[in-house]
Amino acid sequence: MAIVNATPDSFSDGGRYLAAEQAVSHALSCVKDGAHIIDIGGESTRPGAESISDAQEQDRVLPIIEKLCKETDALISIDTYRASTARLALEAGAHIVNDVFGLQKDADMAGVVSAAKAGVCIMHTGREREKLADVIDDQYAFLNPSLEIADRAGISRAAIVLDPGFGFAKDTDENIALMSRFDALSGFGLPILAGTSRKRFIGALTGRDVAEDRDVGTAATTAILRLAGAVVFRVHNVSMTRDALAIADAVLRQRKTNKGEGRS
Repeated sequence: MAIVNATPDSFSDGGRYLAAEQAVSHALSCVKDGAHIIDIGGESTRPGAESISDAQEQDRVLPIIEKLCKETDALISIDTYRASTARLALEAGAHIVNDVFGLQKDADMAGVVSAAKAGVCIMHTGREREKLADVIDDQYAFLNPSLEIADRAGISRAAIVLDPGFGFAKDTDENIALMSRFDALSGFGLPILAGTSRKRFIGALTGRDVAEDRDVGTAATTAILRLAGAVVFRVHNVSMTRDALAIADAVLRQRKTNKGEGRS
């Protein structure tokens, strides 16, 4: 899943793809590099980012979606927690809703997803709520109610991907704990997305203050999380991620071969 931020203030690429033509060109470049999904966002979700109106968000993302769906067969995801934006984006050609508040911010969101029979990425967040002390306990405490919302709305479990929300009200230690215990999320029985790309905790661990310098660190987290069970990766640098996944997948294939042959 390639990130395309049509925003002036995202922490890594803010302002770079604000114009629809630039965003579409970048998205197509990501597809060429191997992206299967393009995730388009119109509002920065970095800490302290300025909130915008529904109309502002829609003015940014809808022209991109309309143009992009004519240029590629890649899946298009709309990164929004607003039901009104999700509905218009799906009507414009998007296939997936990526909700950073896990269907819990806007009461109409689950219904929009269900009515369109769209895919949905349900993300965990620690924002605007009290967290539990244990990172895995908090994942289940937040995401289980999200799944109940999805069930009540009639969203098929086959349409759902979960995102543990790296960096969303989580400090460096919490992010590392989440990585180290990532396989505990298999209890959900659903595909898991990893969104670590260029996050602040990678900078803290590597000493890379500039977001664009964190791609090697991101690739390391990608390989680790793939081995731990993640199946979708939301990233800025698609080609480097593909290389990291090629190595991780080779290890997974060997593990499967060894298991099939009865080796320990």
